[in-house]
Amino acid sequence: MARMKFLCDADRCIDCNACVTACKNENEVPWGINRRRVVTINDGKPGERSVSMACMHCTDAPCAAVCPVSCIYPTEDGIVLHSKDLCIGCGYCFYACPFGAPQYPKVGNFGSRGKMDKCTYCAGGGGVEASGSAEEFEKYGSNRFGEGKLPLCAEMCSTKSLLAGDGDIIAQIYKERVLNRGYGSGAWGWLTAYHERTEG
Repeated sequence: MARMKFLCDADRCIDCNACVTACKNENEVPWGINRRRVVTINDGKPGERSVSMACMHCTDAPCAAVCPVSCIYPTEDGIVLHSKDLCIGCGYCFYACPFGAPQYPKVGNFGSRGKMDKCTYCAGGGGVEASGSAEEFEKYGSNRFGEGKLPLCAEMCSTKSLLAGDGDIIAQIYKERVLNRGYGSGAWGWLTAYHERTEG
């Protein structure tokens, strides 16, 4: 079975934030919450890189491991969803996630910030609502995956930096890009990890 994944090619990302805007518009995410954001490293310096970040739908998701009520779980397709009906808003998932994906929908004291919100891979939600229903959209956002579509953030990426889909196919696309570039992995952190200069 295919496992759905995201990959952002840092050599192609131009920090346009189209993915962020597409996500907010498609899912009607509340003001102040971004399920996806673009992070720029070494801003304005040589070696500057931008990476689109959201829930990476980890195979062994740390957010699911620390959830005391087991409201975060992977689907058969590898999409990590959460049930807002079960969520108690403790924030453990927020602290466990290396990508900062789960977020509180409101600012305030503990107990008044609401249930956690995160990227759903445009696959609706993990609750009891009928797939594609208005109730599901209100709680979790768009269910493009149920319609056979990819997340809108990846579809709107003008440079095709942000890839979404079957992890094996994405890995093959990225491998071909790297081979065509002719150096290392092209991924951010290559020089730090392997102490090799990249020529590009």
